[in-house]
Amino acid sequence: MIEVQGLTKRFDELVAVDDVSFGVDAGQVFGLLGPNGAGKTTTLRVLATLLRADDGRATIAGHDVQREPEAVRRAIGVVNGGMGLYDRLTGREVLHYFGELYGMRRAAIERRVEELDGLLDLAGTLDKRTGAFSTGMKQKIVVARAVLHDPQVLFFDEATSGLDVMARRAVLDFSRRYPGETRAVVWSTHVMSEVEELCDRVAVLYRGRVVADDTVAGLKEAADAPDLEQAFFTLVRRSGLAQGQEVAA
Repeated sequence: MIEVQGLTKRFDELVAVDDVSFGVDAGQVFGLLGPNGAGKTTTLRVLATLLRADDGRATIAGHDVQREPEAVRRAIGVVNGGMGLYDRLTGREVLHYFGELYGMRRAAIERRVEELDGLLDLAGTLDKRTGAFSTGMKQKIVVARAVLHDPQVLFFDEATSGLDVMARRAVLDFSRRYPGETRAVVWSTHVMSEVEELCDRVAVLYRGRVVADDTVAGLKEAADAPDLEQAFFTLVRRSGLAQGQEVAA
């Protein structure tokens, strides 16, 4: 579903993404794990066609990110922890508006909204103006908006930030159920527990580079660590990228 080879993105002298490579198969939740500034969001923005890479190549669902951006956009959905809504619209109006942008017919949009209501428990959000929503209610509509067109690849970038326990659980459960024979999820976070619960495979990013890429069990075995947090710090230290910085479990 996703192939990334040697992806590099610079901002003047800063190399935000440095020769990053990984692959994501259909049916997987693939984790990008790293601290703030590791290059996770920049990587996702390149894959989502919001930024242009300086070097390297990436394909999503067989479409080249740089040469076929429109096809890539039709194949993806994006959710992050700070996406806004139009305060004067109801949740249903937001979804209809974006469904029309996706080229969906009104009846198809309404059928999909009903499906998503069952999956995300949208009760209380569809027929009220979004300006009065809690953070959790807003995020449910943001997720519904991202998957309205049934994308093959779904990107989550720190998607549970600021959510209460119930809203967070709804997003996590939906993300785990979403992958299938023609669908995959990329889950980008710094939260170890989310990665351990959700991800079939994980790329550990630090200072723009992939320092390890394996299953959670494989990462812990490689680091001879009892948990993912200990494995993360061990693998970062071994990479040599943390020189001059304190990295301790």
